Amino acid sequence: MTPERTRLAASLRELRARTGLSLAALATKTAFSKSSWERYLNGKSLPPRQAVQELCRLAGEPDGRCLALWEIAESEWSGRGKEPAAAPPATTPSRTATTTTTAGPATGTGASAAAAPAPASRLAGHRSVVAVAVLASVCAMAVGVVAVAVALLRPYADGASRASEQAPRYQGPSPSDPRCRGAACEGRDPMGMRCAASPVTLATRHTAGDAWLEVRYSKECGTSWARMWGTRVGDRLEVTAAGRVRGAEIRTAADADAFVYTPMTVTAPGTTIRTCFRPAGSGGRECFTSVTR
Repeated sequence: MTPERTRLAASLRELRARTGLSLAALATKTAFSKSSWERYLNGKSLPPRQAVQELCRLAGEPDGRCLALWEIAESEWSGRGKEPAAAPPATTPSRTATTTTTAGPATGTGASAAAAPAPASRLAGHRSVVAVAVLASVCAMAVGVVAVAVALLRPYADGASRASEQAPRYQGPSPSDPRCRGAACEGRDPMGMRCAASPVTLATRHTAGDAWLEVRYSKECGTSWARMWGTRVGDRLEVTAAGRVRGAEIRTAADADAFVYTPMTVTAPGTTIRTCFRPAGSGGRECFTSVTR
């Protein structure tokens, strides 16, 4: 297995661990079988692009990094990443001059006709020598003119290059940068604001009703939120920090099959967050606390 496929398989196993889903559960939530996921996660075969995207979706993570790893692995697997073999050097067909020797003395009209081309060939050769000499002179003059121009313009070119090196270059925001920070993120969606790209997981809980909960914190955005999966319609999740309450509810079957996030609330390092899960029906409320770090 190539290093590229090894890195991709390791990333996929990490995402699968975050989902908390078994191979059988992955098969029910995606278009790929349990045996296929076993091969993909162990690096025995290269997964389709759609499988990588679906696992990222289930893990609630942006798919950019894993798709980049998949592109490299797929390129190596298909041979597109290999350098093309160098073409053999072109061979120039050799030209062999053939001379015909006529035995015996040349006499009469035949001798005159054979001797006639000699003066013409010598005249053509002389003209060729003159043409080459003229062309060489013209090239020498052109090279001299270019050398003088370069010598005159060098101070300006050097100054321009130094100025361009010293001038600061503006770099726009990265596509992965958060879209909000601090108070501007209050009550916003962590996925839409790109605060969930690399969060810290503060706590993970498995509820009595078989739902999964996770509390997350983004240092870049200065916010916290919670998410739930493996839920049922009617389940509700709330996070409370510094008196602010943010909640989310499972309203449809589609919600129950995906990650559902609470809106964000602003938190600083050391903030205590209280998370409460209210299952649908008559189940009791489950609460726990975590601290940002």
